[in-house]
Amino acid sequence: MTDTEAFLRTARQVITDEARALDVLGESLNEDFAEAVQMILQAPGRIIISGIGKSGHIGHKIAATLASTGTPAYFVHPAEASHGDLGMVSKGDVVLAISNSGEAPELVNLLAFTRRFGIPLIGLSSKPESTLMTQADVHLLIPSLGEACGFGMVPSISTTLTLAMGDALAIALMKYRDFKPEDFRAFHPGGKLGAQLSTVRDLMHADLPVVSEGTPMSEALLVMSQKSFGVVGVTDETGRLIGIVTDGDLRRNMDGLLDKTTKEVMTTNPLTISPNAMAEEAVAIMNDRKITSLFVVDPETQGPAEGLLHIHDCLRVGLG
Repeated sequence: MTDTEAFLRTARQVITDEARALDVLGESLNEDFAEAVQMILQAPGRIIISGIGKSGHIGHKIAATLASTGTPAYFVHPAEASHGDLGMVSKGDVVLAISNSGEAPELVNLLAFTRRFGIPLIGLSSKPESTLMTQADVHLLIPSLGEACGFGMVPSISTTLTLAMGDALAIALMKYRDFKPEDFRAFHPGGKLGAQLSTVRDLMHADLPVVSEGTPMSEALLVMSQKSFGVVGVTDETGRLIGIVTDGDLRRNMDGLLDKTTKEVMTTNPLTISPNAMAEEAVAIMNDRKITSLFVVDPETQGPAEGLLHIHDCLRVGLG
């Protein structure tokens, strides 16, 4: 067997072992999980996550996932808790303590603090008889299935199961709260994810290239040139968008163009998009129709155009 074959064989075995463990975890979930969700939902305060070592690393991720999906949460390092950070935990909070063995000595003071002040405690461990689980009010038990290394010393299967349990909690809470993409975006304004969750209103231009339907094309061309969008909107006497003039319309009407009005040149019933639509939807429409801009109109009121979205605005934030 070559080195490459050996590496791949090991990698596939690890992934297979962890996937099987996840199946066991899913089948093992019971009313304790539902009780943990209810405890968090009823808490007027925040969810404090704590753990040491690899459990701590996973705890950081669980806290971040909860916080970004509508459940206020933060991570407290158990050693730092013993040196003053217990002041970050108060009545109304819920503590989620993580320890695969359930015997991490660094958690002792935090556990005692929750018992002393009646702070609800959720224990997440693979050992039901451990100190953590005997003290916890609610038990999130992960199956004890060893580790992928084969000799039970490298946290792998256990950390995967712990992470999955945390994700299950976060998503269950999120769905119960009817947490929507627009809510999610409030916590993710930056990066690629923020761009994907942008709405048309976030990116549109409010300074619009619009003229009335009786405007001479000589004037309309000036507006089109000044705004640099390659399009001009045409409105009726009420200000409602009734047409657009594009480069294509100009080419089709070159003969005597300057003697015509916008009404004679425009394309009627222009394609528009709602200001509340996702920017990704606008990009899909523009790509499908092979156009570079969309006027933004409220579909309920069908009133005046509120903005204009250009494909360059979407490309600039990473959409396209």
